[in-house]
Amino acid sequence: MATQTSPLPQSPPPEKIPRLQVGDRLTRAEFERRYVAMPEINKAELVEGVVYMPSPVSTEGHGDPHFDLVTWIGNYRIQTPGVAGGDNATIRLDHDNEPQPDVHLRIQPEFGGATRIVEGLLEGPPELVAEVSATSVSYDLHDKLNAYRRNGVREYIVWRVLERSIDWFILREGRFDRLPLANDGIYRSEVFPGLWLDPAAMVDGNVARVLVVLQSGLAADEHRDFVRKLHSQSP
Repeated sequence: MATQTSPLPQSPPPEKIPRLQVGDRLTRAEFERRYVAMPEINKAELVEGVVYMPSPVSTEGHGDPHFDLVTWIGNYRIQTPGVAGGDNATIRLDHDNEPQPDVHLRIQPEFGGATRIVEGLLEGPPELVAEVSATSVSYDLHDKLNAYRRNGVREYIVWRVLERSIDWFILREGRFDRLPLANDGIYRSEVFPGLWLDPAAMVDGNVARVLVVLQSGLAADEHRDFVRKLHSQSP
């Protein structure tokens, strides 16, 4: 008589990870789990606990302005040792917010900055964040602005492309105030001395003029003093 064998135990089927959907309300941990499982998605953000996934962007409405913004900030970063920057980097701010801003500029932690890299991702608020937005009704100027403010981003730039306007906010006593334009029409960062911007030239696509103004800021005493101060704080 044949001996009857017991069937081998079956392994449980692998867990199916739900796909990210616009409007999902998730914890940051669950957002990351789903985002990692969807490598085909280039950009997804968690803002105030809600998932946003921007539609494909146009060249004139986003791509070109984004490139010009990176060029401007990138030139400042190159000439300011102790400062780093990023393009579309995911940033862990708090349990409800993990945005992916268009551009950011940060003081490196060894020079006194507020961010750190954990598990390959940036944690904490960069000192400056910049977004390219369609209009003032965008979440960049509402929910995302509040998330950046509450988490201590010190300066926030929003380029409203269709309205041909650049807003520059600075954190003062827990609120975002507008950074005033100087009499010569130039924005001058208070957090990153020497980071000067001609907003009219930027919205016109006159990058040559933008870089001339930036070079004037980089040549100013305030920028040299800032670099010296940064390096006096490093171990």
